Amino acid sequence: MAMTIHVDVVSAEQEIYSGLAEFVLVPAEMGDLGITPRHTPLLTRMRPGEIKIRNAEGKEEYIYVSGGILEIQPRMITILSDTAARTKDLDEAAVMNAKRRAESALADQKEGFEFAKATAELAEAVAQLRAIERIRKMG
Repeated sequence: MAMTIHVDVVSAEQEIYSGLAEFVLVPAEMGDLGITPRHTPLLTRMRPGEIKIRNAEGKEEYIYVSGGILEIQPRMITILSDTAARTKDLDEAAVMNAKRRAESALADQKEGFEFAKATAELAEAVAQLRAIERIRKMG
C-alpha cells in the first residue's frame, strides 16, 4: 500500500472532501504546489484554481477553490476556502455570466469602480472555466 496523507477541503458552507490521498496538487499563490506524505510543514495562501487529489485507491478527484489558505502538516493537509465545489458540479452558464459581468465592469470603469474586486471576479471565472474545460476533455 502506498503512503498516504489525510486531506480536508472545507468551504464556508460545507466540507467538500475528507480522506486519504497519495498526492495533492494545489494552486498556491506563487505557483502550483505538489504535496506528498511527510511534506515539510507550510502555511500559504491559494489563488483561484483547481485542486487535484489522487486518493489512496489511485483515483483522481478535482475540486475548484476560489482561493483561501493551505496548511500542510506531516500527516495532514487542511484547505480552507470561501468557495469550493467539486469541478463536475460547476454551472457553466453561471460561470460565463460572471465572466461577462467582470469583463464589462473592467471595460466600463464607472465612478465607484472597484478594480481589485472586478479583477478577482474575472480570475475566479477564468479558473472555473479552465476546470470545466478539463472535465470536458477527460470525458
